[in-house]
Amino acid sequence: MNIRKISDLIGGEILARTVMTSDYKILLSKGTVLSKEYIEKLGELDIKEVFVEEEIYTEEVEIVKDEIGIDFKNKIKRIIEKHTFGHSKELVELSRTADNIINNLLEKEGVLEKIYDIKERSSDIYEHSISVCYLAILVGLKMKIPMEKIHDIGVACLLHDLGLRYIMVNYTGRNMEEFSKEELTEYKKHPIYGYSALENESWMSSLSKDIILYHHEHMNGSGYPLKITSLPFEVKIVNICEQFDEMICGIGHKRLKVYDAIQHLKKYRNIYYDGTILDVFLDFAAVYPAGSYVLTNENEIGIVLKQNKNHSDRPVIKIIYDKYGEKIQHDLIKNLLTEDKIFIKKVIENI
Repeated sequence: MNIRKISDLIGGEILARTVMTSDYKILLSKGTVLSKEYIEKLGELDIKEVFVEEEIYTEEVEIVKDEIGIDFKNKIKRIIEKHTFGHSKELVELSRTADNIINNLLEKEGVLEKIYDIKERSSDIYEHSISVCYLAILVGLKMKIPMEKIHDIGVACLLHDLGLRYIMVNYTGRNMEEFSKEELTEYKKHPIYGYSALENESWMSSLSKDIILYHHEHMNGSGYPLKITSLPFEVKIVNICEQFDEMICGIGHKRLKVYDAIQHLKKYRNIYYDGTILDVFLDFAAVYPAGSYVLTNENEIGIVLKQNKNHSDRPVIKIIYDKYGEKIQHDLIKNLLTEDKIFIKKVIENI
């Protein structure tokens, strides 16, 4: 157990003692995993220090580093907000941004062989657009589609939710089933609003514009806004990546764990989503991201340390509590690739 200053926390730490207010009201219980939102709130409440468990070092493989993502996010936000209010000519800069993202991926050693830890996060639409862009470009690269098509995918992903800027519906952390009839009707128009705002942009390809218009359509015609079934291949790539990322960041959905989002994609394989593309996506998206707390079929609780190449659902885990609930006092590492009788039953929030 260690004392850590709030200013030194980065997220992922585990509380070793319950945090209380000065009048003994519980703010956060012992065992809570500190998210960035929790850390910010503690700082706002002028709490200076907390007790945390001894750190466990995980080997997280990110598609985009935080500092790079922030740089792209700020640029995209500035350009899109300027366009929304004044139809700025700077929008064409996003074509170069898409190329920068493609190059950023191609510069990574072994980019096509890695399994990536993609984690739940806030519903910021600019972060969402960047994440979808990286995911869809990675699928395109792995499927060896022409680079000009990958560029068109990248541009479309950065702008696919532009239409959300034109609606007044609160879509954060809400399932669409919870929307009123009027809210649902308006929300389902956002692909049309985005397409209409961009259809006269001569620098954009027709494919990019189609992706923006069709990014919520399904193969069986149950999507929106047009309920079409004949979708371009590149649209199908974005549909999978966009739906996955929406679920894990809570746009038009209650935010889901990565595992649950992946289960949804699998459930609708070849119904909503192209099965061949989905298999490529699932090859690199870790079902249990590094740092996740999991319960095994032997009722042990562990933390995911790292992924096994080519096996996105069989990570290496460190057992923290045995099946009797007793804390393990030594390092007990289990590689689920070799421990073939052990499997993960579920992801757990707190330990």
